[in-house]
Amino acid sequence: MKAILVNEDRSLRWDNVADPQIKDDEVLVKIEAAALNRADLMQREGDYPPPAGCPEWMGLEVAGEIVEIGKEAAERSSWKMGDKVCALLGGGGYAEYVSVKYDMLMPVPKNCSMVEAAAIPEAFATAYLNLFIEGNIKEGNTLLMNAGASGLASVIIPMAKAFGVRVITTVLTDEIARSITHLGADRVVVTAKEDISAVLREELEAGHSVDVAIDCLGGEIMGKCIHYLTHGARWIMIAALAGTKTEIDLKNIYVRNVRIIGSTLRSRTPKVKAEILAGIVRDVYPKIEAGLVKPTIYKVLPITEAEAAQDILYRGENVGKVVLTVG
Repeated sequence: MKAILVNEDRSLRWDNVADPQIKDDEVLVKIEAAALNRADLMQREGDYPPPAGCPEWMGLEVAGEIVEIGKEAAERSSWKMGDKVCALLGGGGYAEYVSVKYDMLMPVPKNCSMVEAAAIPEAFATAYLNLFIEGNIKEGNTLLMNAGASGLASVIIPMAKAFGVRVITTVLTDEIARSITHLGADRVVVTAKEDISAVLREELEAGHSVDVAIDCLGGEIMGKCIHYLTHGARWIMIAALAGTKTEIDLKNIYVRNVRIIGSTLRSRTPKVKAEILAGIVRDVYPKIEAGLVKPTIYKVLPITEAEAAQDILYRGENVGKVVLTVG
């Protein structure tokens, strides 16, 4: 089969690799679409190696068709040949085929295309983990989701809204703010002209302060914002694209019982990941199939143009997910 490999100069090529061999508890998926994530860029640059036992090539989420089933997978699951599925991977999605443990699969939701289904596993699992497990968010709470134009925000914002959560998000410009109107955020803060820490202070004084923040930016502004949260709020750090250092008033943290939580999906055990996927099918799929939550697809390209697809993420121009099609 073929897969996307990284050359010594970090350019990409579509080249031959060994066919995957499934274990007893795995299925073989013929990949139809693979979605991009920022972790792919980090892996390409040598900063985010795949877990032991995973293929060396990139790709954390795919959609495709089951073409082979291991003995244990057949006995312990209801999957069958020909099922259309989407899968959460440790790596290996930029390819024609991938072997996947049976509990890392989800069915394709009834009203989703294969391209849309490919954009579900990683982003929806990250959203579910941080909203409901780490954030323990409830109906009527307020969420701050930074970087509202990101692929993850395009899932988290409508998912939170579907569960009755009020959402504040941040973008850089008015133009970007207009481009995410369809996500339904209650307040979009344009940071080129508004100070997000001042906005959060205003929200606190108005009586509807932030209960959960999901922050992929970090940097200096994080320490300024964390002072203006609900008592008992959770500030969840998932990345630090704006900088790894900040200054925090520690007294504010313990007086207000604010918790700072570091969270990544990739570091979770396979058992926890399987529980997250089962939770998505149980809790979120009804919202997807009712049309309340759906992946936002920015651009679709053939897998042979993976480098051009990743360039879109490098430039930060995408609003929603970039997806590669295979075959």
